[in-house]
Amino acid sequence: MIGVDRLISNSELQNLDLIDLISERHSLVRKISEKAWNDKSEIYISNSEWYIMARIYKKRPTISYVTKNVEISRQAIHKFIKNLSVKGLVEINNLENNKKEKCIQLTALGEECYEKNEVLKAQLENKIAEKIGVEQVKILKDLLKVEWGIEQ
Repeated sequence: MIGVDRLISNSELQNLDLIDLISERHSLVRKISEKAWNDKSEIYISNSEWYIMARIYKKRPTISYVTKNVEISRQAIHKFIKNLSVKGLVEINNLENNKKEKCIQLTALGEECYEKNEVLKAQLENKIAEKIGVEQVKILKDLLKVEWGIEQ
């Protein structure tokens, strides 16, 4: 076993279709990743907050851009952004020449946390590679990057 408690047994995985297999593995690695960070840091960051941080890392998008390009409800995104701001991980600024729009960016602390978490995720990827093989991980990543032609 790679990390924290399994979500579903290996025998149950054998009976799942592709969609449910992807979902189960995604849930498992996200749970492990979140736990790895939260066990080492005093700043709790949820998976949804990491998702938003990944979208704004090294950028200064508008909040409206984030709400249109993140698969979370607009209300939830505003809540997560507020939480990230309270934790000192993001700053929200007025957009030049536009009093209505606001832009968001990671603070120095936010970038530091994001980069430390990238190291933890790389360690998890290495653990997976030790278990299933480096070539298998490469193949899996390549398959997930290919255009599947199923977007809505």
